[in-house]
Amino acid sequence: MARKIPVTVITGFLGSGKTSLIRHLLQNNAGRRIAVLVNEFGELGIDGELLKSCQVCPEDEDGGSNIFELTNGCLCCTVQEEFLPTMQELLKRRDSIDCIVIETSGLALPKPLVKAFRWQEIRNAATVDAVVTVVDCAAVASGTFASDLEAIAIQRQADDSLEHETPLQELFEDQLACADLVVLSKTDLVDAATKSQVEELVKQELPRVVKMVESDRGQLDPSILLGFQAAVEDNLDSRPSHHDTEEDHDHDDDITSTHLILDRDFDPEKLQQQLQTLTNQQEIYRIKGFVAVPNKPMRLVMQGVGNRFDKFYDRPWQPQEARQTRLVFIGRDLNSTEIESQLVAL
Repeated sequence: MARKIPVTVITGFLGSGKTSLIRHLLQNNAGRRIAVLVNEFGELGIDGELLKSCQVCPEDEDGGSNIFELTNGCLCCTVQEEFLPTMQELLKRRDSIDCIVIETSGLALPKPLVKAFRWQEIRNAATVDAVVTVVDCAAVASGTFASDLEAIAIQRQADDSLEHETPLQELFEDQLACADLVVLSKTDLVDAATKSQVEELVKQELPRVVKMVESDRGQLDPSILLGFQAAVEDNLDSRPSHHDTEEDHDHDDDITSTHLILDRDFDPEKLQQQLQTLTNQQEIYRIKGFVAVPNKPMRLVMQGVGNRFDKFYDRPWQPQEARQTRLVFIGRDLNSTEIESQLVAL
């Protein structure tokens, strides 16, 4: 019987650092052929493209990337509609894949996704090697669990496929209850005493003995994330959930995402200042994208959650690639015309 492909599920709230963790894994894959499924939010696949930019992802025979973007809603609520057919296509290529990594949206409950690996169409070919939960240490220390509570609420309301309305505390508990490993991110934003308090809080929410590690911008050795052989789908009874059954809820049609593509470059500091101004003027909860910088051969990645921004250069611009600045904005009642006019005026 052919081996089952191990699948690692990466879960955690919006802005916790899941994409950074996976990107570092791809850049340090030690020859592993890794396929990645990204549960993206927004019209431009920024997270998917950010992962592709690592330039070490394996390609199929037709030259296509092994990064797959699932954009039709919260993954735990669209398992059958979108996840299943994508997995079936991946499993057809099992001889060219060593493992699969799934990055869930910030709202996804791990357990419904793991249950899908019990389905006949999947169970004989793939197994959940581990569930890795990324915890924003600074946000938990502040008592909010996520760095921007409103951004989480906005993302929830904007997703018409979402079938669970989950208090943040309970969602946090569910993500921990299903974990085989907890990764503490953004520990540099708190002192040692506060970090210890967060560690104790997390331990209290873990129903089993689960290891906890720190991560500086996602830089963890791949051997820590892979190779658990936990067969999680066969051990769900030890992973209690608040949300095995949830009622539908209404959605706010005013919550939207909009994107902006500009054929020009920007001074990164001035751009960040203007974006911070925009977040104060409008209810913008998440900004992410790529920026062309004058006299720089590298593409700049810029990400903002609330008023907190991170930026780094990820790769050189390709010879046939347009040096465009592309940004995605997620928020409530967004005035895309005003956003564009303020950035064009820089």
